[in-house]
Amino acid sequence: MDWLKIGSALLLGTMVILVWPQAMKMLKESPKGSSDDWKGALLPIALVVGFVLLLMAMV
Repeated sequence: MDWLKIGSALLLGTMVILVWPQAMKMLKESPKGSSDDWKGALLPIALVVGFVLLLMAMV
């Protein structure tokens, strides 16, 4: 076995274990999005999807 892969896997696992509690705390304490927030986020996504479809149609 390659020791570099084993060491990388151990470091990655340790990082996940150490970051997990803080991530759960941040998710619990974060503000919830309103419908206006979701509309504001979906508009740019829809524009990008439309632009990509336009580019695909032009090829």
